Amino acid sequence: MVKLPRTIRMDPSDTFVFAKAAEPGEWAVAGTFLFHGAKIADLGPKQRTAFRAGFLGIESFGHSTLAVVSEVVDNELEEATHSLAAQLVSQCGAPSLDVALPAAREEIAFAADLCRDHAIGTLLALHRAEEDGQIRERFRTLRPRAETTMAGPGLKGLDRAFLVIETDDDEDQPEEQVDLLSLGKE
Repeated sequence: MVKLPRTIRMDPSDTFVFAKAAEPGEWAVAGTFLFHGAKIADLGPKQRTAFRAGFLGIESFGHSTLAVVSEVVDNELEEATHSLAAQLVSQCGAPSLDVALPAAREEIAFAADLCRDHAIGTLLALHRAEEDGQIRERFRTLRPRAETTMAGPGLKGLDRAFLVIETDDDEDQPEEQVDLLSLGKE
């Protein structure tokens, strides 16, 4: 079974934190290629938000804060790949579909790999940062509330809506929090 991320909108925040919000239910890719060679400091506030925390919806070429792991059937996978290739031509200046198709396949394969070890319905979050002139991506999974009741010293059964699970192997990095409310105020 092949899985891909689909955009999901938990609240209306994507419609005001991104220059263009992805429609809920679109197939999605990380979309980091959009920022290759960009000077992040020169981006506007909504573009910086897309850089920091946006999955790219394939159909709209808009952004989504979260994506949900979903099963994809073969014909949908091929359609998503061809749609992304067409967007690479129309939005990114690829010279032809023949040139864009291998890049689209690579992006789709990366998105499928992100989903491979996660159950259908798992929420994914993305955080990008520029470090030493390179773009670094971190992906997190969010588990539903039933799996997140916490107990321990000082927690007294604290219950969160979602538990953030790091999927990055670099444990030396400090934990980062994404504050959607603050992102919307920028």
